[in-house]
Amino acid sequence: MPKPDDGSYNLKQSVPSLPYVLGRTKKGSDYVFLEEVGGVAYHIMVWAGHRIQGYVQHYLHDDKVTLNVDGGVTDPGHYDKDGVSFVHIKTKLGLNAETAHSEVVTAFPTIWNNNCRGDGLASVMMKVATVDKKEFLDVFPNQMPEHSAVGDGARLYDPRKDSTQAGGSGSHRYTNQNTWEFSKNLSLMRLWHLCHPVGGKMSYENMHLPDWANAANVCDQNVTNRTGGTEKRYHGGFWFRASNDPIEVGRIMDEAAEMVVYERADGKIGVHAGEFVTPDVRLTANSIFSIRVDKNKRRANTVLGVRGRYVNTAKDYITEDAAIYGDPYAVVDDNTERTRTFENAAIQSHNHCQRKQKLTFVRANARKVSVVADYTADGVRDIPYRRFVTVHYPSRGLAEATVEITSSVTIDLRNMRISFSGILVSPSLYDFNAATEEGEPGESVEPLPDSGVPVPVDFAASIQTEVVSGGATAAYINATWDFVASTLTYELEYDRTSGSTGVQSVFSVAGATQVRSGYLVDGEEYRVRLRAWGGGSKSEWTDYVLLTATADPVAPGPVTGVSVTPSAGQAEFQWTAPNSANYFACRIYINTVNDLGTATLAATEYGPPSATDLRVVTSLTAGTYYAWLRSINPSGVEGTAVATGSFVVT
Repeated sequence: MPKPDDGSYNLKQSVPSLPYVLGRTKKGSDYVFLEEVGGVAYHIMVWAGHRIQGYVQHYLHDDKVTLNVDGGVTDPGHYDKDGVSFVHIKTKLGLNAETAHSEVVTAFPTIWNNNCRGDGLASVMMKVATVDKKEFLDVFPNQMPEHSAVGDGARLYDPRKDSTQAGGSGSHRYTNQNTWEFSKNLSLMRLWHLCHPVGGKMSYENMHLPDWANAANVCDQNVTNRTGGTEKRYHGGFWFRASNDPIEVGRIMDEAAEMVVYERADGKIGVHAGEFVTPDVRLTANSIFSIRVDKNKRRANTVLGVRGRYVNTAKDYITEDAAIYGDPYAVVDDNTERTRTFENAAIQSHNHCQRKQKLTFVRANARKVSVVADYTADGVRDIPYRRFVTVHYPSRGLAEATVEITSSVTIDLRNMRISFSGILVSPSLYDFNAATEEGEPGESVEPLPDSGVPVPVDFAASIQTEVVSGGATAAYINATWDFVASTLTYELEYDRTSGSTGVQSVFSVAGATQVRSGYLVDGEEYRVRLRAWGGGSKSEWTDYVLLTATADPVAPGPVTGVSVTPSAGQAEFQWTAPNSANYFACRIYINTVNDLGTATLAATEYGPPSATDLRVVTSLTAGTYYAWLRSINPSGVEGTAVATGSFVVT
């Protein structure tokens, strides 16, 4: 039998047998098609070999995914970049007459056409697009996505909803599967399995349907769990393959729902539901040839506790340990069987598992009885069709004792005797007080979400200069950050805010805490940011930092010999450039008030150091003006301002 966890990944066999899903469960799919064209991979996978009710939740690897109306994966966000989904998922329910996946027909018309419908196969089509290699591990951190899904499986016939059956009411007909409905009821699953070619290969006409209707009612009974909520007594879900032993598949359902399937006297197949029924067969000393009572008090056979395992639907259908029923740490001796383990793939509730653990505990420690009775006594011939009988044999300590038959009933017609074995139980066998008996399950390990590559810490960037050939200086950006891990490298990106050149980037060496850019254009403003790389993936960018490139931060000396000669509508300025090797030009600022801070740059005159220079500023209206002259170096760093004083333009 496949374990529930076996469905957590895609099974890629050459020709797998068909999978069957009963109830709600999580599983992977079997590949029937995987091809690539134009950088897009197309996967077609069969989730179930029959019609299903529907898909509840899709997974890629271990991540739940959210789909948009077009089937595109929008969450987790790494599958969606700038509103473009790189993974699309579309499904088919497995109708009797399905339609082919149109995207695959369009992409591969020579090998996949509209006749490739997949009739009766619940399938999933997953389309995965290629991304840029720099983005690959961000979009696909686990390489090619592996699909699995939680879904509601086969639709089942319910005799309670069939108006043609005694006590039934509704449109269900076992001859028309289109009238059936989805259910998690374990007895209905068992009925389906007995009548399906993959199971018992029987017909519904051979089933004693009143028994099955009663079992379905028992499975649908409400029980109270430890939190005070209600749930159904015997509901669950699991999946299996057509190649699995049908006896083993049936045992899983019988065990989970406490059912006993038997053949009635009329040849039909009935079922004892998972409930206590007051016995209507009573054996006394007069009708018993022999009886053996084993009090089951041997320490080596005493079970102190029962460990249980069930499928936790709240935690992505993983198999978890339930609370231990009993006290496995009680001191008896080293030969004592301290614990017994109960596990069933169809049980999906902690309360359900605990109830089964209690029954396992009770039956393991119950007194055992073997009886050989007179086949001609009153009521004895009904024993093969009963689950509980009453045995009254006071001399052996059995006073109106209830026996649950646990073996096959043997009939010896030569000697007219009937024999069976069982255990002594009480009418409260199925009673369960969740508040005091269920216990609390242990904590399970929850995987931490992938935090990705960390964003750089304490990122700082500054303009630095260095002397290059010919004695000139050049500016570059030096970026620093805090050390995080020796495996990380960092990418520094910078470009002009004017957009006149493209984006440039440089990478650090692994484990470094700084990196420098190439030489910058002197006087230009740049925007700078940083991100980390590790394992082929990258972090988010830091915020931009704005910097102005300054190759020469040293200001030249001030101009000297400043004078101004105003005239009609203009003024002539004269000065002598400083004897500074980095002198580049003189800027002239003019204002109508004596305030350099609000003055306007009127002109820039370029020239060599130590030279006498002049510049005429025109287009001045009549009035009083103030002017300041400032030397600058090639990087635009200004020297001390020299005022001309006031002057009047006519």
